[in-house]
Amino acid sequence: MKLTINGEDHQTDISVLSELLVSLDYEGDWLATAVNGELVHREDRPGFVLSDRDRIEILSPMQGG
Repeated sequence: MKLTINGEDHQTDISVLSELLVSLDYEGDWLATAVNGELVHREDRPGFVLSDRDRIEILSPMQGG
């Protein structure tokens, strides 16, 4: 399945949002995710099934000062 993640094309067999985040090393409660412009809450990620050509945005806080 082809996905666009933070503006970059990716090819994957993973079809669940929470599993995709783990495979990309995004872990923690501080992430924000959206699929096709719609916010997906943390508690909904394990059951959120992705579709071919979905656009995923993953936002995480930046470190620094």
